[in-house]
Amino acid sequence: MNALPSWTEPESRSLLEALRSLRPQLAKIGAAADRDNADPAENFTLLGQAGAARLLLPRDHGGVWDGSSMFGGWGTFIRAAMEVSAGDGPTGQNWLTSGLVCREIFDPRAGLPEETRRQVADRVLNEGLRLVASAAETGVAQKAAARTVPGGVVLSGSKSFNTNSGGRGMANVGCPLDGVPGRHHLLVDLTHPDVELHDDWDNMGQRGTDSQTITYHDVFVPDGWHYPSPAPSPLLFGAIMLLHGALEQGIGEGALDAAVEYVRTLNRATMSQFTTAAEDPLILRRIGALSGRLAASRALLGETADKVEALGEGGEAATVTVDGFRAKVAAIEAALDAAGSLFDLTGARSTSNKYRLDRFWRNARTFASHDSTDSKNVYIGTFEVTGELPPVTSFIRV
Repeated sequence: MNALPSWTEPESRSLLEALRSLRPQLAKIGAAADRDNADPAENFTLLGQAGAARLLLPRDHGGVWDGSSMFGGWGTFIRAAMEVSAGDGPTGQNWLTSGLVCREIFDPRAGLPEETRRQVADRVLNEGLRLVASAAETGVAQKAAARTVPGGVVLSGSKSFNTNSGGRGMANVGCPLDGVPGRHHLLVDLTHPDVELHDDWDNMGQRGTDSQTITYHDVFVPDGWHYPSPAPSPLLFGAIMLLHGALEQGIGEGALDAAVEYVRTLNRATMSQFTTAAEDPLILRRIGALSGRLAASRALLGETADKVEALGEGGEAATVTVDGFRAKVAAIEAALDAAGSLFDLTGARSTSNKYRLDRFWRNARTFASHDSTDSKNVYIGTFEVTGELPPVTSFIRV
């Protein structure tokens, strides 16, 4: 491993700076996509032009992270997810989903043929291929399963939550395969004629994720494009909490960006004795408090991500898992505070739909509902009191 975390490397720093500079453009496109309940496709064009796809892939396939572990360059990836999400929450969730699936595909333990990985990497880098983690099955009538046939496998059944599928792309479908112990993964192009996209995602927030239901109607997947799932790393759950936290953190920072820009543009104080917003202590006090809280949660996310990166596939999982929970809780609370306080700063005129400033709270609240913050705090508290890592499934829906 490198002595210094990956995000300090010149190329990684340059890519992170490029993503930060895109925040205003990502926000503008994201607001329009939210209004239209549409996929924020233009944002992925911008990200492609900035070279963001290189952050998704390991070095030996044209990317920037060390491919010897699923968590190579994790500190850079988490920081990049924060920057993209600060521009637009749905774009951030879509982008980090592609990144997570890439890490599953390019995990050295996954056992996919090199030719398959090469083709996927080429499409990610040169065609803007977007990837979908097709895993959830809550509420579906028929859970997905695969059976072996000559030359490959056939996939049937549904998945209920398919973030990033609005850009079609490729799904990494997790399901059982008959006669094979454990879980299996199948790579399926969502343009396949036997794939049905239900277009049923119409939630109050994260609208551009298009996290719709997908049904696979006896989809043939050739050999070389499916693989047995490796045993999950003991660090995986804590690392995933950091991805969730990075998304929430970005939404909170985006809300603060929007509030500050609105206040600067309006330049009107809330109290009549002050001429400008910059002279109004109530506005300055609230901005300062939100800025400090978001800076603290960002620091915790970054520190924990660097720890995951340094440990790779080894190390003590308990502390990292609990730290991941703490970081996600801190990011959720900071994001909801920033998004919910926004109108205290900006006033009644800012509630006009032309600004769509309410999308920050809707996005933060929607994703924060994925699993209970109270449950995560119970999990953390149990570890503090007993010193033991309780089973994740005893508190958290997975």
